[in-house]
Amino acid sequence: MRTLSIAALCGMVLATVVAPSYSAFAQQKSAAACRAEWRANKAANRAAGKTEKAYVAECRSVAAPTTKSQTATPAPRKVAPTRKITAQPGPTRRPGTPVAAGEYPTEAQAKAHCPGDTVVWANTASKIYHFGGHRSYGSTKAGAYMCEKDTAAAGIRAAKNEKHP
Repeated sequence: MRTLSIAALCGMVLATVVAPSYSAFAQQKSAAACRAEWRANKAANRAAGKTEKAYVAECRSVAAPTTKSQTATPAPRKVAPTRKITAQPGPTRRPGTPVAAGEYPTEAQAKAHCPGDTVVWANTASKIYHFGGHRSYGSTKAGAYMCEKDTAAAGIRAAKNEKHP
């Protein structure tokens, strides 16, 4: 008999704690009900400059008055730091490798030094050069821009699968 009275007492205490939060939850309007209200007064809401999304958010927050103890504060949202992307110049020689005579780190410098000649990308590792427009032009790991006439002196030959532009 004693156990039964303790269980009844616990049930009453639990009912008084849960009832206010349940009633607050029951008073909150659903998003569908708020949308229906907005559509019923669509002309007036548009005249007031309210969008349906803003009206629904306001309707749901006003319809459910909650006490401070009932609301849970959301955890702070972690925002990934934005990475600043800077424009990178085209590939050049490996760091620490000196530029030999007739080799230029940028295409603009090569064009300035050989205005009447074709500028090519010389792969210094394989000793093969590529013409502009080819997929290897300016994209090999080791290389430099050169004037085509200077490649023979450096011992660099043209790629066999490319035609002169």
